[in-house]
Amino acid sequence: MPIEIERKFLVDHSLWKPTDEGTKIIQAYLGLYPSPTVRIRIAGEQGFLTIKGRSQSIARPEFEYEVPLNEALEMLDLAISHPVEKTRYEVMHKGFLWEVDVFSGKNTGLIMAEIELESEDQEFNRPDWLLEEVSADGRYYNSYLSGCPFSEW
Repeated sequence: MPIEIERKFLVDHSLWKPTDEGTKIIQAYLGLYPSPTVRIRIAGEQGFLTIKGRSQSIARPEFEYEVPLNEALEMLDLAISHPVEKTRYEVMHKGFLWEVDVFSGKNTGLIMAEIELESEDQEFNRPDWLLEEVSADGRYYNSYLSGCPFSEW
């Protein structure tokens, strides 16, 4: 079973600057907690359907499948949540890929960085633009942000 091991951090707006145009992402949820989370995402010109199991610390089952863009657009209309909009930047730092998400829409002002690891105890160097870790804070899950946007906290 594919397992996602991911850590999330807030980003210091004054220290991190994008180096390219990034990829525009819009996503919404077809199913939410307590069942597995079912997400439809459009990233650039590609559609993805993702099913995520319940979190167990920073690890959880994840299944992701590319779907035709026109079908992904239709699935967005079936969503039970508000869309989450963001631009994703990929940043290499000391051998690790960081995904930095700059949120827009109702989550404007939020910038988060994620790193996927091979094990929960894998060590990595933190970029200087990271703030506190929010991996265990459910408010920073995209599924939560789709119903309780950052602008309303």
